[in-house]
Amino acid sequence: MWLSPEEVLVANALWVTERANPFFVLQRRRGHGKGGGLTGLLVGTLDVVLDSSARVAPYRILHQTQDSQVYWTVACGSSRKEITKHWEWLENNLLQTLSIFDSEEDITTFVKGKIHGIIAEENKNLQPQGDEDPGKFKEAELKMRKQFGMPEGEKLVNYYSCSYWKGRVPRQGWLYLTVNHLCFYSFLLGKEVSLVVQWVDITRLEKNATLLFPESIRVDTRDQELFFSMFLNIGETFKLMEQLANLAMRQLLDSEGFLEDKVLPRPVRPHRNISALKRDLDARAKNECYRATFRLPRDERLDGHTSCTLWTPFNKLHIPGQMFISNNYICFASKEEDACHLIIPLREVTIVEKADSSSVLPSPLSISTKSKMTFLFANLKDRDFLVQRISDFLQKTPSKQPGSIVGSRKASVVDTNTESPAPQEVPEQPASPASPLSSRQSFCAQEVPTASQGLLKLFQKNSPMEDLGAKGAKEKMKEESWHIHFFEYGRGVCMYRTAKTRALVLKGIPESLRGELWLLFSGAWNEMVTHPGYYAELVEKSTGKYSLATEEIERDLHRSMPEHPAFQNELGIAALRRVLTAYAFRNPTIGYCQAMNIVTSVLLLYGSEEEAFWLLVALCERMLPDYYNTRVVGALVDQGIFEELTRDFLPQLSEKMQDLGVISSISLSWFLTLFLSVMPFESAVVIVDCFFYEGIKVILQVALAVLDANMEQLLGCSDEGEAMTMLGRYLDNVVNKQSVSPPIPHLHALLTSGDDPPAEVDIFELLKVSYEKFSSLRAEDIEQMRFKQRLKVIQSLEDTAKRSVVRAIPVDIGFSIEELEDLYMVFKAKHLASQYWGSSHTVAGRRDPSLPYLEQYRIDASQFRELFASLTPWACGSHTPVLAGRMFRLLDKNKDSLINFKEFVMGMRGRWAAQAVKRVPLVPRGRGSAAILPAPAPSLAFSTGGMYHGDLTEKLKVLYKLHLPPALSPEEAESALEAAHYFTEDSSSEEALPQEEQEGSSGEDVQEKRGEEKGTSSPDYRHYLRMWAKEKEAQKETIKDLPKMNQEQFIELCKTLYNMFSEDPMEQDLYHAIATVASLLLRIGEVGKKFSARTGRKPRDCATEEDEPPAPGPHQDAARELQPPAAGDPQAKAGGDTHLGKAPQESQVVVEGGSGEGQGSPSQLLSDDETKDDMSMSSYSVVSTGSLQCEDLTDDTVLVGGEACSPTARIGGTVDTDWCISFEQILASILTESVLVNFFEKRVDIGLKIKDQKKVERQFSTASDHEQPGASS
Repeated sequence: MWLSPEEVLVANALWVTERANPFFVLQRRRGHGKGGGLTGLLVGTLDVVLDSSARVAPYRILHQTQDSQVYWTVACGSSRKEITKHWEWLENNLLQTLSIFDSEEDITTFVKGKIHGIIAEENKNLQPQGDEDPGKFKEAELKMRKQFGMPEGEKLVNYYSCSYWKGRVPRQGWLYLTVNHLCFYSFLLGKEVSLVVQWVDITRLEKNATLLFPESIRVDTRDQELFFSMFLNIGETFKLMEQLANLAMRQLLDSEGFLEDKVLPRPVRPHRNISALKRDLDARAKNECYRATFRLPRDERLDGHTSCTLWTPFNKLHIPGQMFISNNYICFASKEEDACHLIIPLREVTIVEKADSSSVLPSPLSISTKSKMTFLFANLKDRDFLVQRISDFLQKTPSKQPGSIVGSRKASVVDTNTESPAPQEVPEQPASPASPLSSRQSFCAQEVPTASQGLLKLFQKNSPMEDLGAKGAKEKMKEESWHIHFFEYGRGVCMYRTAKTRALVLKGIPESLRGELWLLFSGAWNEMVTHPGYYAELVEKSTGKYSLATEEIERDLHRSMPEHPAFQNELGIAALRRVLTAYAFRNPTIGYCQAMNIVTSVLLLYGSEEEAFWLLVALCERMLPDYYNTRVVGALVDQGIFEELTRDFLPQLSEKMQDLGVISSISLSWFLTLFLSVMPFESAVVIVDCFFYEGIKVILQVALAVLDANMEQLLGCSDEGEAMTMLGRYLDNVVNKQSVSPPIPHLHALLTSGDDPPAEVDIFELLKVSYEKFSSLRAEDIEQMRFKQRLKVIQSLEDTAKRSVVRAIPVDIGFSIEELEDLYMVFKAKHLASQYWGSSHTVAGRRDPSLPYLEQYRIDASQFRELFASLTPWACGSHTPVLAGRMFRLLDKNKDSLINFKEFVMGMRGRWAAQAVKRVPLVPRGRGSAAILPAPAPSLAFSTGGMYHGDLTEKLKVLYKLHLPPALSPEEAESALEAAHYFTEDSSSEEALPQEEQEGSSGEDVQEKRGEEKGTSSPDYRHYLRMWAKEKEAQKETIKDLPKMNQEQFIELCKTLYNMFSEDPMEQDLYHAIATVASLLLRIGEVGKKFSARTGRKPRDCATEEDEPPAPGPHQDAARELQPPAAGDPQAKAGGDTHLGKAPQESQVVVEGGSGEGQGSPSQLLSDDETKDDMSMSSYSVVSTGSLQCEDLTDDTVLVGGEACSPTARIGGTVDTDWCISFEQILASILTESVLVNFFEKRVDIGLKIKDQKKVERQFSTASDHEQPGASS
């Protein structure tokens, strides 16, 4: 490649000059090529260890002038071919021009300008507009692509110098982290190490320190363990690797690929050696942490943060911390975790003011809100810039209320008044769920009571607190404590959240405030007030819509807290139905999952439908990520964390729990329902209080506390059932003695029956113990463990999917389980490649995880061609893509241009033959139920299993069927002259069924057709089930079941065989043998045609002449009815009535033309493109030479055409459509040649081909070699 000219002071150090002229020198790196010796080893090692990007290119071109000692690099190359191309360009385009200059300085200036122009032109085409990657980084990216064979679509994120431990020896080199791969390259004293690992294959990624590997990063896949160490900044490297692995797991989970953030602000000047992708990923990590810390919506983007202090009026202190600013919020987090958290929505801001600085209060900034609260920040480093950014965001904040407050004090003021969730005349409850927002709701506020209040208020008698005695007094004290807290710390979104807030939550939230505080702590309130009317719109759209999710919802509605009176009537059930259906409509990826009904029913007790809906959104999409998808991945991840925490905190119990298998049984029910399904309602709701404030940490702490409290009993359990019963009894007796609600019977209370029921446990005591013993858990640690467990869980699910798919393959396919699993991994990698590099495979590019495992990964025709070329045991050179296309057409029965793994590798051998020949739809055409029971997919047993494990007959069947319709397309079978005739008549022949099939099915179809005529809505599925069961039965295929082959198809078969032998060691013997066989078969076909003519049969029915009697009626109609579509006989009609009497010329040319390439040669029967092959020799010329001697040829022994008086004779360039031959005849003829028998019976190890395919899988075909994707196999 061309390089920006740089000075080289010592031109010959470590380099050898190979070519030179007066202005340029071409040099080779010492040690590269032959005779490197010790010097070459040392130079290669230095290149890798000292170079900042990659191994130095082995060739380069320098510019020089005669009197100057300074050289300039202008180009480099990884191969002699590449550098020679540059050298020739310089000689042809610059030498003559440079000889005109008088000054050497002018010569150098001209050369440098020319090279810069070439580089600028190349970069304009290669680099995207607005790319700010530094030059050094671009150079490293280009070298990475060349070194590892990556396409241009694979983006480098960053690269690091490190050591890879191979055995006990560290190999110093460079680690390249791309979007989809981890790559490493090292060259040390002649030992070259090159590693490429896909992120989706990584099962373990962790940073550890051992005696052998000090401060290293461990990367595990299913096949190997890799250790990297000696990083300059191991923390940064590991964090980036975590992010990239997380993106890969997300791709496996829901098919979301990596998309660069185009909204990311561009830096003023590019950072040195930091790519745009690295900045993008860093910004993503900060955004995720920011949103998780303050429970903000998923689309919130952090703009920046700065250190400052916040004046807290409740304790009269300036608390140090960080201010965060995003497009809709200003947030503050103290350095001490529990000191103070603050969230200020910009929609609440009225005044932003710069106050006077003083020594006590430098650079102060005050922010006032509609609730008459003022927040004072100080010690801001760049206050003016900060105020400007806040001003910009305030101007973009939507304002729906006129009359903003504009103030002007001692400095500039930025002022915006925006929509408030509460009227300003209620200052004590601003922006709070307690404000009368529900009065403005558009959703059935008058018709449905649940639209404005929770079910608990509707179904609970409003008895005064005094009547409840001590419980009522306790509840009133709680309410009073919270009102005092609101007075001191504020109420609503802008409330100061401190350690005192947590203490109040742990003491229990009062019933009257529970819904309000859940909305605030979860962040659901922010989303609800910014999306007014959204829930009502969803309810309206989803009403009356049917889906799998709605069916599951209906089934579970009456299982949702049936013991509670609110859900023993239609009012509560209807509200629950609307909320769950609306969410399934909002998020079809999740839809509905069991346990969502239990959680949502509790949310409806304490809030209106809209509030419950947004709480469910916060729960499913932010607080419990991936919990409620089809595979409950999030719950399995947290289950793994629970097991890890059990090992850390309760080591003596951990091994026992693993032996019993209890953790996997209990954790899902505990986590998915937040203990609501296993504890009494009054107790579990207290845990939900803490969960909305603290997150998943509380659930893990309580689970550990439960195990700790029952440790002795668990250690004495002998099996899983006993342990589960004991834990169930314990949880049933966790009581809330402070609850003012009437007790609700718990469904699990039956477990407590017995002579000695366990003692009651107070829920607040259990929470207190969980915080005392396990409060060391931190949110950051949990997220770190979640990443580690997510790798294990998703890869375990992928392994389960692989085993399920492999089990679906019949055992008689011929492949071992290991071979099938390897094939599945190759197939999956091919599917993922379309997502990696943004190829044109848009149809197969997206995977739907909700589909059955077998259907989740599918490939299209171009991907299939690549796999076919690399895995087929028959190398056919340039003809391989043609065969692959035919195979794909045969497999793609539903015509969606995609095939799954089962279609790729398996099927029952007999069924494929039946489907290929009889192509009868399982459900009659035009019926609405056609998609219910599709025709069974054709088998590739012959394409893969047959090719590798079949006998001679099975392998020949593969080839034979690949040259019959539907595998053989009309374009391949027809010449350009006959194509128009084919398509005018093909539609009728395609629709027409053989007479016997029509008669055989007519009796069963009459009832269906009558049903359609009557307009019946429920078809007779029993008939389809019988048909499907019949198709599922293993049918023994005989060679008599195969249709006969006409002359055009035979020509294609000969061409394929010729290309198949072109790379075999016995090439000449095979050519001679196939020519002999072809000559024999041609004579057999002619004899058969004469026999058919003498018996008065129309030759065009050759595909069924052995099986089917001629039908009565007109001769032409009978022939048409007897012609099965799969016989490939539509060609028999094309041009059948034109151009008579030309056959003698054809036979004469065949006899006289020694090579068969005369004017009327049969090679002209094929198009020019098809007759070209690796040997530049017509595939049909083999038939006409070699074994066809002159004495063997008579007037009626010709390759095409027939007798001079034949009514079907054509001009040269057409074929004899009356000629046909059977599979038995082909098989018998091939058996006469031992060299052909040996060729087809030769076994090929598919394991080696799979291994080779895995090696080159990353070398994805780029646009330059798109046309021949399989030619290199």
